[in-house]
Amino acid sequence: MHDITDFEARGIPSVFVASAVFVEAAETQARALGFTSAERVFVAHPIQDRSDAEMRALAEGAVDELLGKLTKGG
Repeated sequence: MHDITDFEARGIPSVFVASAVFVEAAETQARALGFTSAERVFVAHPIQDRSDAEMRALAEGAVDELLGKLTKGG
């Protein structure tokens, strides 16, 4: 979240991606940083034990939302 706030402050459009288990933590961190408008995309949890094919499927499932938010159309 710190990186996203820094990028946005410098005018670099940014979106962070995390697994769904971190929704509440992301909201809390965004409020703490005063950056509740941070764009975010959440994918299925867990991540760490997924195969390469499963990770590609997660990415493919999130890419449209990610690009939409990155271009402020999402």
